[in-house]
Amino acid sequence: MRCSAMAETRALLIGATGVFGSRLAERAAREPGLLPTLAARDRTRLDALAARLGGLPVRILDRERIGAADLAGFDVVVDAAGPFQASAPTVIEAAIAAGVHYIDLADGRDFVAGIGVHDAAAKAAGISVIAGASSIPALSHAVLDTLVADWRRVETIRIGIFPGNRAPRGLAVVQAILSYAGRPVRVWCGGGWDEVPGWGMTHRWPVPGVGRRWASVCDTPEQDLLVERYRPRDSAEFFAGLELGLLHLGLALLALPVRRGWLRSLRPAARPLRAMATLLLPFGGDIGAMDVIVEGGDAAGDPRRARWTLIAEGNRGPYVPTLAALAMLRRFRDGRPPAPGARACSGILGLADFAADFATLEIDTRSE
Repeated sequence: MRCSAMAETRALLIGATGVFGSRLAERAAREPGLLPTLAARDRTRLDALAARLGGLPVRILDRERIGAADLAGFDVVVDAAGPFQASAPTVIEAAIAAGVHYIDLADGRDFVAGIGVHDAAAKAAGISVIAGASSIPALSHAVLDTLVADWRRVETIRIGIFPGNRAPRGLAVVQAILSYAGRPVRVWCGGGWDEVPGWGMTHRWPVPGVGRRWASVCDTPEQDLLVERYRPRDSAEFFAGLELGLLHLGLALLALPVRRGWLRSLRPAARPLRAMATLLLPFGGDIGAMDVIVEGGDAAGDPRRARWTLIAEGNRGPYVPTLAALAMLRRFRDGRPPAPGARACSGILGLADFAADFATLEIDTRSE
């Protein structure tokens, strides 16, 4: 394992041919001092991506069967494959055994919540194991840390992510959403924990500069991490929405048999439902957004409300979930890794770590 400043950092990118993995690979390939190797299961897609990015090296790998020997010669491994719901920590265990730093883009609630199980082993191996280096919690917490830096208390937090309909839909993302649609989701509301149906609490969310988007509750690590880090007195809620009402409300309708106990999960239907949604790609737009709203009290105890909004036009929204992992790779390259141990990517990165990428991707952010 090497991560001395200015050294060439060898990174293995698992899931490199996916919606997020390919965008991370594209950005990483342009970074001085980063030497990415692309890994996935599909040779044809992998070779095509490698050729497009200038002939990067490739590996045929299955994240469920990876071992320490597969990581030999690398400094850091990034798992961008997913889905992480009900996923085994195979890559983490291989990284620890190989003494290789680990980053993932995990959005699985239990997966991220359980990352601390690997803390002692990661410390013993002298490596950093970082889960959730993505829009949540890495970017969302960087935003909140800025918004509430001088506040005395936090009352409510609301976070919403709204992709444009023309954004590509990876199978792993579809599987993740369907894994909890209609199933009970624990949310912090009214100063305590409650259960609501996944993809429930459906409403219209006005996004500044974008307009009204559909929003429904999701089962993500944010539900726990927001409460743990910011101690909101009233509520901490995370929502997502599909731009087209036909898709968003259609999913809510499909989730009804799960809510009533007639079906265990919609996840087995991920492939056909994704295919059906793909037929609607020509409709809607290519503008994605992320909205963070927080209310509380400042240092003087006066009521405060703050809001941060991200707007990504031209189908550049799918880059956003990859930028935290890219920022982490830069830290390893520059000899600034987090202390050894296993933790969620909360409080590690600041908004400054994202600023340059927002600028080059022409992604707009605004605060109020």
